[in-house]
Amino acid sequence: MKPFPESDHCDGRSFHNPASYRLSPPLQVPLERPSVEPDFTSILSWQRSLRLRWPNDVPTFSAEPFPELAPGEISASFINHSSFLIRIGRVGERPLAILTDPILSERCSPFRHFGPRRVVPPGLAFDAIPAIDIILVSHCHYDHLDRPTLRRFGRRDRPLCLAPLGNRRHLRGLGFSVVATLDWWQEFRFDPITITAIPALHGSARTPFDQNQALWSGFHIDTGLKRLIFAGDTAHGHHWAEINSRLGAPDLALLPIGAYEPISLMQPVHMTPEQAVEAAMLLEARHAVAMHFGTFQLTDEGYWEPGGRLERCLNSRGRDLSWFSLPERGQSLRAP
Repeated sequence: MKPFPESDHCDGRSFHNPASYRLSPPLQVPLERPSVEPDFTSILSWQRSLRLRWPNDVPTFSAEPFPELAPGEISASFINHSSFLIRIGRVGERPLAILTDPILSERCSPFRHFGPRRVVPPGLAFDAIPAIDIILVSHCHYDHLDRPTLRRFGRRDRPLCLAPLGNRRHLRGLGFSVVATLDWWQEFRFDPITITAIPALHGSARTPFDQNQALWSGFHIDTGLKRLIFAGDTAHGHHWAEINSRLGAPDLALLPIGAYEPISLMQPVHMTPEQAVEAAMLLEARHAVAMHFGTFQLTDEGYWEPGGRLERCLNSRGRDLSWFSLPERGQSLRAP
C-alpha cells in the first residue's frame, strides 16, 4: 500500500512540483547550465565556496511592543529568516499565537559546528515570545524545520503543530500536543480560524537518502475577518493565481525574497525580489512582507542585495515599501 494519496504532485511514495505550476519560460535571463531542482549533495558542495561572504557585525533592531488587536485582526512580528510570530485577536481571550518555521539556533545545519551560521540575533528572544498555540512548519529543510528550536517550544507550551504530508517523522519526540499533516488544499479548523495548506514550488531532504520523501507547502490563515498567507519556501509560478482564485486575496502575504543566486541552481526553488513583487500582485495582496533574507548566508548574493533589489523593483512599478515591507527583526506589522 502506498503511504500517500496519488495526485498531480505525488506518485504515492514521493513528491514533485506539478508541471502546470511552472513558468514557461522560467526566467528571461541566460542560464549557466540547464536548470534542474538541486539535490542535497549539490547544495552542500556548492555552499563550501560561496562567492561573497556576509558581514559579521550587522546592526540590530530593538523589538517593538506587540500591537493591540481587536477580534479577528492579525499582526505578524518578524523574528528572522522565515520565522514570524502571528497574533490573532480573540473575544475575551489573549490573542492566538502562531509561529512559522521557527529557528532560534546558531546554525541551520545537521551539524553542531558546521553549516550556515546566523549573522544577526533573532528579533525576538525565546523568553520574549508568548505562549504558542500553533506552530506551522512548511517543509523539512534545516533552515525551516529546526528540531532544537521546535523542542524548546514543544516542551514549554505543548502547541499543536501543522506540517505537510510526510513530515510527521521529523517532528516526533518534540513535545507537541498534536502533529497534523496536510496535503495541499486540506484545511485544519482551530476556533476561530481556518488554516489551509497551499502549494509551493520547492523540494525536501534532510539527508542524501530522503530526497522529496516529504511534501512542502505554504499556509493560508483565515480569521473570518482577515486573511494571511505564509508562503513557506517557493519558486515563482502559476500557483499564486490559483491560490487567489480558490481562497481570495490576502490582507497580508509573507513572501520570500532571498537565496536566489546562482540563478542556474536556485530558480527552481526560490524567488528573486522581482518575482516576489509579481507574486504579491498575482495574489492581489493588500500588503506584503519580505522574509527569507539576511539571517543565514545560504547563497551567493550579498547581504544588502535583496532589500535593494526589492526597493528598486517597487519604484519601477510605481509602488513603495508601504505596500511591500522589508521588516526589521522584532518589528510587528498589522494586516491593513
